[in-house]
Amino acid sequence: MTDTRYTITELAREFEVTPRAIRFYENQGLLTPARVGTNGMRRVYSARDRTRLKLTLRGKRLGFTLLEVSRLLDLYDSPTGTAAQLHAFLDTIAAHRAVLTRQLDDLNATLAELSAYETQGRALLSANVEKRTRKAAVSTVPTETRAKVP
Repeated sequence: MTDTRYTITELAREFEVTPRAIRFYENQGLLTPARVGTNGMRRVYSARDRTRLKLTLRGKRLGFTLLEVSRLLDLYDSPTGTAAQLHAFLDTIAAHRAVLTRQLDDLNATLAELSAYETQGRALLSANVEKRTRKAAVSTVPTETRAKVP
């Protein structure tokens, strides 16, 4: 049985990332490609690396830090079984949910404040326009009748 191998270009195309991003994940220890060719200059990625890249990108989309992704990938590779992996994954999700909930609360409070400021601004603008309209109406009245206009 032959192990499937991928070039950096193939993985970059498949996952719509740059080769530079893949090299970055390698530098962070998330991927460990084999080195082949003259002086080991060419990277060859295994099916394991492909899976780890896929999980890294998924974790990134979920807002996980690279440290969190790394811990989860280490659990994925460990022989301890899926229960530990699932607990770690659920703990990470719970922590992110708490952060996002706080951010949502902050955003809602900010939106409410902006709405109040907008209402105040529109009221001031409306009052100012109304005042100018009254002033303009008074200035168009002949001088002899101005005293009679309230």
